[in-house]
Amino acid sequence: MSYRHWSVAALALVLPVSGYGHRESPPPANRVTILYDAFGKSPEMKKDWGYSALVEYGGKRILFDTGNNPEIFAQNVKAAGVDLMQLDFVVISHRHLDHTAGLTHLLSVNPKVKIYAPKDAFGVFGSSLPSKFYRRQDSLPDEMRYFDGHPQDTLTFGTAWLDGKFVTVDAPLEVAPGVHLISLVSETVGTKELRELSMAIETPRGMIVVAGCSHPGIERIVEAAKTIDRNVHMVFGGLHLPAATDRDIERIAAALHDTYDVNLIAPGHCTGEPAFYRFKNTWKDRYRYAGVGSVIGLP
Repeated sequence: MSYRHWSVAALALVLPVSGYGHRESPPPANRVTILYDAFGKSPEMKKDWGYSALVEYGGKRILFDTGNNPEIFAQNVKAAGVDLMQLDFVVISHRHLDHTAGLTHLLSVNPKVKIYAPKDAFGVFGSSLPSKFYRRQDSLPDEMRYFDGHPQDTLTFGTAWLDGKFVTVDAPLEVAPGVHLISLVSETVGTKELRELSMAIETPRGMIVVAGCSHPGIERIVEAAKTIDRNVHMVFGGLHLPAATDRDIERIAAALHDTYDVNLIAPGHCTGEPAFYRFKNTWKDRYRYAGVGSVIGLP
């Protein structure tokens, strides 16, 4: 064998290749990067009330919520080294501005990205209704009637973000293999009838549940995820307990830990300081810190 042929054979033994002379790219990491929150340890990230996380799993890059301020969102995205052009899709949990205001920056960078958002009647993400939703009065003259008495069958309503490619959701939906959206409606006073999307990702160890604010209740969200896979490996995001009593926090912590058997928990945003304290003491070494700038590995 010539020296040239020997060298090629040797290279084939020592280098992982996708083609001759090229190393294979390392597999993408499965992780969550917290891009927006009001607490954290990263000196490069600015704290503000709101929530955003980049979820990378199974080769998909999913932006979940966009925070409270476009400039702060842009600053934190840059500090984290995140390229908003390289997203498979976006999920907006609900219409509150501390989860949506960063859409202005996102759409200035990537106006064509698909955005899943809750479907609300007359919602800010765009909506439509059958024109039969209002009663008719045929005896009125045409100039007093909507659309001169001849409306289209479906009325389409506008959105606060005209460039957004929104897909509105009001039922469970698998948006990618193993990636599910959970659609629930809040029954809580103050947010009653608010529709919120949560995300549930299938992994070998069980479901990863991503919650924006948990207005419908984190127990209901986890229970819905368990209909896909009874094992819930991890819950992270806002659990909406900032003003909850110690008794309510203890009850919810016990339910998540004992009844729903959540293995790991990484609460953030509107979970509340007393709840952080209780959950840390309950999960101990299975509690994951999730302040802005944190990168949390996924199985």
